[in-house]
Amino acid sequence: MISSLLNILWVVLGGLVMAMGWWLAGLLCAITIVGLPWARSCFVIGRFSLWPFGQEAINRRDHSGRSDLGTGPLGLIGNIIWFLVAGWWLAIGHISSALACFITIVGIPFGIQHLKLALIALAPVGMTVVPARRCEH
Repeated sequence: MISSLLNILWVVLGGLVMAMGWWLAGLLCAITIVGLPWARSCFVIGRFSLWPFGQEAINRRDHSGRSDLGTGPLGLIGNIIWFLVAGWWLAIGHISSALACFITIVGIPFGIQHLKLALIALAPVGMTVVPARRCEH
C-alpha cells in the first residue's frame, strides 16, 4: 500500500518525465538497429523508472545464477559504449531530479530513488527488475 502511494506521487512529481527519457533513448536505440541490445535495457529500466517503489534493479547473473550476453564481457563492452553515448545524460537527469527532490523533507525518498536510478543509468546492460525483497525477522 505504501509503495503504491509512493509510486503515484513519484509519477505525478516527475517520475514520468525520467521514464519518458529512458523510453526516448530506447526508441532511438531501436531505430538504429545496431542499438537493439541497449533498447531492451532502456525499456526495462524505463518501466522501473516509472514505478520504482516496491521493485529493485539487480544484475541478471545475481538473479539467475548464470551468465548471459548482457552479464559477460559483451555486456561490459555494451555498458562502456552506453556510458559514452547516452548513460551520462540520463544520469545527469536523475541527479538533477534528485537535487530538486532533496529540497524538501518529503522529497528525500524520491531523491534517493533518483540517485539509485542515476547509478543504473551509467551501466544498465545486464540488469533486470524484480520485486523488492522484504526483510524477514
